[in-house]
Amino acid sequence: MVKLNKSTLNALGSSVLVPSYDPSAVRSSIVHFGVGGFHRSHEAMYLDRLLNLGGHDDWAICGVGVLPHDARMQAVLAAQDNLYTLITKSPDGHSEARVIGAINSFLFAPADPEAVLEKLADPGTKIVSLTVTEGGYSVNNVTGQFEASSPAIQHDLSAGSVPQTVFGFITEGLRRRRERGLAPFTVMSCDNMQGNGYVAQHAFTAFARLKDAELGEWVAQHVAFPNSMVDRITPVTSEQTRQELAADYGIEDEWPVLAETFTQWVLEEKFTLGRPALESVGVHVVDDVEPYELMKLRLLNASHQAMSHLGLLSGFTYAHEVCQHPLFVDFLLGYMADEATPTLQAVPGIDLVAYRQQLIERFGSPAIQDTLARLVAEGSERIPKFLLPVIREQLGRDGQIERSALVVAAWSVYVESAHSGHFSLIDPRAERLTAAVLREGQDPGAFLELADIFGDLAHDGRFRAAYLAARESLQRLGALGALQELIARTQGKTSLGAGPV
Repeated sequence: MVKLNKSTLNALGSSVLVPSYDPSAVRSSIVHFGVGGFHRSHEAMYLDRLLNLGGHDDWAICGVGVLPHDARMQAVLAAQDNLYTLITKSPDGHSEARVIGAINSFLFAPADPEAVLEKLADPGTKIVSLTVTEGGYSVNNVTGQFEASSPAIQHDLSAGSVPQTVFGFITEGLRRRRERGLAPFTVMSCDNMQGNGYVAQHAFTAFARLKDAELGEWVAQHVAFPNSMVDRITPVTSEQTRQELAADYGIEDEWPVLAETFTQWVLEEKFTLGRPALESVGVHVVDDVEPYELMKLRLLNASHQAMSHLGLLSGFTYAHEVCQHPLFVDFLLGYMADEATPTLQAVPGIDLVAYRQQLIERFGSPAIQDTLARLVAEGSERIPKFLLPVIREQLGRDGQIERSALVVAAWSVYVESAHSGHFSLIDPRAERLTAAVLREGQDPGAFLELADIFGDLAHDGRFRAAYLAARESLQRLGALGALQELIARTQGKTSLGAGPV
């Protein structure tokens, strides 16, 4: 058994890919907030590919953690000289292990906020990237307005405060650069949201204006916020992952990452201080990301929501179990073809029919062991971004919404079941979700009255009727029975082969 660190790289077996560069010699021009599994399987992996090409030694990453649990990441990476193992698995079970060296340092902001601020203000910092989750931008899902009411944000807005949030750190870093006559870095969101660059621009500019109106205007005028589409299924690291890495490759790694083989990154060409040559390692750098991001959010991410609550209510644990069940396959393909795809634009270079089939294959891969529990977490942040826009557009064109309505109804039944102790409910709005669903018995449709989630959908008669019918079907027949009833009712109306190419 070899404990992973810089001194043991040469002792790893020939089956393990290791950096061809010296990880201790590269320099970080990128600061990344939110060093979790997805960042390490995606952005850091692409930069590792680039560093392996040679001649790009400025493009390593300095990771930053702002939350208390990030202290563990700092400790693990420090013990391993910032190295970790990425294990990728294809649907047929073939695996590959690669040691990633693209993260050359990690700063734990609560312990040393000044070090983070000076790194942001350093002339060598050119990009600040983010994976802070869909809810990390403090933007209201219905109004689109920045919400500054949280205690941490209010603290960061107070005069002379030491930052606690990503907003406080990035804004203060930009203030110092402006004060020192330095050009601003690019803020690059890598989170799963439509127009993630626009959302980041709105949130950070709004915060900066609240902090200092003149600074906020400078941010609005001079900071670049490129949009991006990111894709790689990356489950939470489990003890099983660590044990398999040790058994299969002889590596002792406290925090490896497991991901599917498939990966995709579409990035807008919009940077203030240059960027790494990511196109040389498989990234699509384009002028317009929107067609790609809508495809991914409304087909992949919304399908994750479509399968997860219904899957748990059906007694399944993993995504691959759901996507090996014929009823769920029919349901998901029907949702993608008849409800999501009509809301999409033509996607350059993508055959949407093949893409939908590929998603079922990816979801159905038993090698990844992606849990449905991971997919249902923070549903009140995910469903409004991934699924509700589909419903709104379909209502506007008088298109099908029955499958989407069943997903929303299943979410409400899941919340109700969690209140009864059958599931866990991990959601920032858990109390309000529960209170609303408990009123359903006396006030059918009360769940839809959560205005910050559903907005005007609560008052759309067609959607409300579809939701109530779906909820009644779930309570009468259970999840699998409701699926069967819906599929029987919609047979003949589906168009699984449709969609722009």
